[in-house]
Amino acid sequence: MTLTRLLPTLRRSIPDPIVPGKWPTGTRVTTTDVIVGGFSMSRLAERDGTPLVHLDPTPSGRTGDPLRHRGVALATVRTIASGDGERRLELDAELGPHHPDWAEARLIGRVSVAKVAPVAVRFRAGGCHARATLELPGDLVVGDLIAVPIEAPRVTISVAGAVWAAQRSAGATSAANSSSPERSYAASGVYRMA
Repeated sequence: MTLTRLLPTLRRSIPDPIVPGKWPTGTRVTTTDVIVGGFSMSRLAERDGTPLVHLDPTPSGRTGDPLRHRGVALATVRTIASGDGERRLELDAELGPHHPDWAEARLIGRVSVAKVAPVAVRFRAGGCHARATLELPGDLVVGDLIAVPIEAPRVTISVAGAVWAAQRSAGATSAANSSSPERSYAASGVYRMA
């Protein structure tokens, strides 16, 4: 049990803690954001929309096991419903080959001082709908941004730049001014989930 769970109002000044080994190396958190490799996940989602994945190009896992990479999936809450004593929400994410760690999911983009409560999440996985149960603040609203750490197959990192380049040329992402770090994002494996 953390201080921010016992006293949710502390989230205004203390970020909810993360388990470092479940997020990309060097991940930092603030009261409203997750920073990966110096990139703000809130800013990335604001600029390019969701669902989105940011992959750390450094392999994770056991030494000599280069097949998986850690990253962060960003998704927006589409719907929220309650019934049968259960709170349910749907995310706009289709996680495909990614393996999310739902226990580490967190609200970003705003501070919530509501108590954490269990919620059943519905998302798309491999073309069908799947469910997971996690704990998020009880005052979630449609449009809230959720960040969840993932593991992704290494092959994903090799195609991320190509996917990003194709989307940029097709105009699928917003045009930004010339000083934006688009190349840096693409080089570190940022791409939209289909």
